[in-house]
Amino acid sequence: MSTESLLPPAARRVIRLNNAFQLSFNLLWWMPVFYDYQRRSGLGDAEIFRIQSLYYLAFCFLEVPTGLVADRVGARRCLRLGAAVMIVANVLPAVRPDHTGFLVHFLLLAAARSLVSGAGSAYLYEALDGHGARERYAQAEGTARALGLAAKIVCWPFVGLVSAVATSAPYWLTALSAGVSLVCVLALPPLPHPGAPGGKDPVNREGPFAVLRGAARVFAGSRALGPLMLQGVAVFTLARICQVNLFQPLLIDKDVPVADHGLVLSAMTLAEAVAAARPGLVRRRMGDSAAVFSLTVVMAGALAAAAWANGAVTAVLLCLFAAAAGFCYPVQRQLINGAIPATPYRATLLSVESIVDRGVCALAALATGAYLGAGRIDSLLVHAALATCALLTTVAAALAWARRGTRGPQVPKDPASQESSGGQTVPSSNPRA
Repeated sequence: MSTESLLPPAARRVIRLNNAFQLSFNLLWWMPVFYDYQRRSGLGDAEIFRIQSLYYLAFCFLEVPTGLVADRVGARRCLRLGAAVMIVANVLPAVRPDHTGFLVHFLLLAAARSLVSGAGSAYLYEALDGHGARERYAQAEGTARALGLAAKIVCWPFVGLVSAVATSAPYWLTALSAGVSLVCVLALPPLPHPGAPGGKDPVNREGPFAVLRGAARVFAGSRALGPLMLQGVAVFTLARICQVNLFQPLLIDKDVPVADHGLVLSAMTLAEAVAAARPGLVRRRMGDSAAVFSLTVVMAGALAAAAWANGAVTAVLLCLFAAAAGFCYPVQRQLINGAIPATPYRATLLSVESIVDRGVCALAALATGAYLGAGRIDSLLVHAALATCALLTTVAAALAWARRGTRGPQVPKDPASQESSGGQTVPSSNPRA
């Protein structure tokens, strides 16, 4: 009998709708060809990476306001708005493929994803917690990510054929997928809450400054939350820069034909999907913090090794990188959510993590453009790996200090999570980390 069949029906419904939403919302058909599409539309490398940097900066300005929106009006309403904005964002480059069109496209994309990022994690965690299935959160996150990646594996190899029919077709297909995500989020049930009227989510009616002060108090009360957010920065920045900004320039530098880029990206996505579906395989062998640390070191090592590799070996290293990232993401999300106590400010705090992630990504995108402009892509790979390892060492020291500290609330160690033979998480006596 599967572990999902043991869940309450309401929890199973939440997980399935979340899976469908995450799959359709994140299915960006244009991802394997957007760099080439922008260059064919007349944009140079400097313009492309400047737009990418502005995209990340937009996240910095939007993450906290959208987290406030989610805490104030409810996570479901925030998810609905994000899906609607996603539709508009992907129609724009299809009808206006120029610098302004791409810039506004990425700004709207940042708005849509910021509306969903904190609200999506907060909704799933609170919904499962309300149905007595909090221990299933990491597996639910991993499964949703794996299904989304599986959809990309199926779709991305056909992007070249679709683009041959109409160069803007990948953007239209992405808009259609966003429409499906809107249907899914409209079907999400309200969060279980004894004090909330039927059919409505519990919401925080405090003003925005009161919400920020409350979130700041929660942040200050947890010695582990800050270091764990920095650990997330290392994971997210390395993965985002490699898999989005650096992926196509790296393969071009290794003389991999553009026609094969979709196949390489599909192979990477397959590796990530398989890993993301089984976070328990690493959680049952080591603590969550140690798992994220080790996996991020593997990611950094694979990236650095690509500096001396040929095209075929680079593709293998990218798949190793993607598999490590797949294991890492759901475990890192579990760590962050576990470090946040029961609070009405969860979405705001998750948005703070995202704003730091995107701020660092904005700087990394500018640095990537500068390295590529100077023809130093190999140096970029090595320097990125070294910077990641330095940050991880700092985080490990901070977490060790937090656990040894005697003042303030106690910081628990990683849960001794027990695993089923299938690698799925079952309840631990200490779910906080």
